[in-house]
Amino acid sequence: MLLEYSVTYTAENQYENVVKDAHWQFLIIPEENETQELLSIDFDNSLKAVNQFSVNGYGFKTIRVHPKKQFEEISFKATFKVLKKEVDLFDFDLLPNLKEDYDLIHGLDFKIDFEPFLRQTIFTTLPPANKDIFRFNTSKSIFDNLQNLNHWVFIHIYFKTGVTDVNTLLEEVITKRYGVCQDFSHLFSAIARQNGIPVRYVSGYLHQGHGYFGDSQMHAWVEAFIPNVGWVGFDPTNNILANNDHIKVAHGKDYNDCSPLKGIVYSTGKNETKHSVAIMAQQ
Repeated sequence: MLLEYSVTYTAENQYENVVKDAHWQFLIIPEENETQELLSIDFDNSLKAVNQFSVNGYGFKTIRVHPKKQFEEISFKATFKVLKKEVDLFDFDLLPNLKEDYDLIHGLDFKIDFEPFLRQTIFTTLPPANKDIFRFNTSKSIFDNLQNLNHWVFIHIYFKTGVTDVNTLLEEVITKRYGVCQDFSHLFSAIARQNGIPVRYVSGYLHQGHGYFGDSQMHAWVEAFIPNVGWVGFDPTNNILANNDHIKVAHGKDYNDCSPLKGIVYSTGKNETKHSVAIMAQQ
C-alpha cells in the first residue's frame, strides 16, 4: 500500500532592528530512499529572495537563501508531497549464533567503518556517573537489546516541551527526566554507542494521526546498525520502530548535523522566531 503525505513547514522571523544582511540554510527536504519518494517541492519566502539548492556534507539536499535587501521581518513556507511505501518492519532474519554479531561489532574493521556513528559528541556523551546506566545483555540479540533500550528511554524520560532546548546536555536530561524528541534520541544514541552499536541521529517529520508524542515542529528519531540486517529506525519518544508515519529528512551524529535551520544574521537587538509543521496523509 502507498501513502501520500503533504508536509507544510513554516518559519517566521521578526527582528527588533533592521537586518542589514542574512544567510540561511534549510535542511528540511524529505530524503528519497527505498521507502519514500519526493513528488514535489514548493519553497517561498516573503521577500522573494532567490532560493539556491545544494547538498550538504552527508549528501542531503539543502535550500540556501540570501536576501539582497534589508528587512525587519521575513517568513518562509515550504510544501512537500511525499509518497511512502508500506513495509514490514520485521522483515529480516537474525543469525542464530549471537556471538558472531557481538564479535563483529567489537572488531577493529567494524569500528573503523562505522567510526562517525560510534563517536561520542557533546550531545551524545554520558556523564561519568551514568556510564553503565544501561548495559546490553549478550544472551539476547542486538535487535532485542535495542528494542529494550527503546522502551527504557521511553519510560525514563517524560515528554514535555519548553523544559530543554537545542543546547541541553544529557546530564540535565537524565537528572530532570524531562525532554523532547531530540533529548530522547541523544540519550538512545549515547547508550547504544557506549555498547558498541553505530547510531545515526535522524531528523524528519512525524504524522501524529495515531496519537504519537511530538511537538509542532520537526521530529527526531534514530537509526541503529544491526550486523547482517542494516540500519533500523527506532523512535524512543514513542517506544516504536520508525514506520510509515516517519518521513526522513536527514541523518548525522547528533542534532548539530541535522538542524533544520542554520544562519548568520547581521542585526542588533532581539529577534523572535516561530516554526511550525503540518502533515496530512491520504491512502
